[in-house]
Amino acid sequence: MSLLTSSFLHLPSSLKSHHPSPFLHGSLPPLTSLPKTPPCSSPPPPAPPSVLTVRAMKNLQGRVVCATNNKTVAVEVVRLAPHPKYKRRVRIKKKFQAHDPDNQFKVGDYVQLEKSRPISKTKTFVAIPVTARNAPKSVESVPLELDTPRQSQEQD
Repeated sequence: MSLLTSSFLHLPSSLKSHHPSPFLHGSLPPLTSLPKTPPCSSPPPPAPPSVLTVRAMKNLQGRVVCATNNKTVAVEVVRLAPHPKYKRRVRIKKKFQAHDPDNQFKVGDYVQLEKSRPISKTKTFVAIPVTARNAPKSVESVPLELDTPRQSQEQD
């Protein structure tokens, strides 16, 4: 309110009566419906510890490109992202270090990376085996003979 009554807002008395605006020089009553807030308001208090926050697990899939280190594999993850200038989707490759406790993965294996606590400076993922999408299906799942005669055998 002190800004409205400062000296640079005062008009000469000759202009006061001729100006059509009712808002000059506080001719309207001040607004009292607005809540008064202190100038240094503190942020709201944090949530109580009983309320849990839900974070999404970061799971990635990729191909092992290096397995020479002990209990560590380098996994290359390929994702599609739009090009910043041309807006065409391009493949972006990124290598992650993942923990392989049993040294079971070889170069070319497809693995899933699951986020975990930091194991070392660069390792924050654990490698989990995943069957490749283009892997051949097992022959055991499809029986070769079903004990039902074929039409050509029935006619004989």
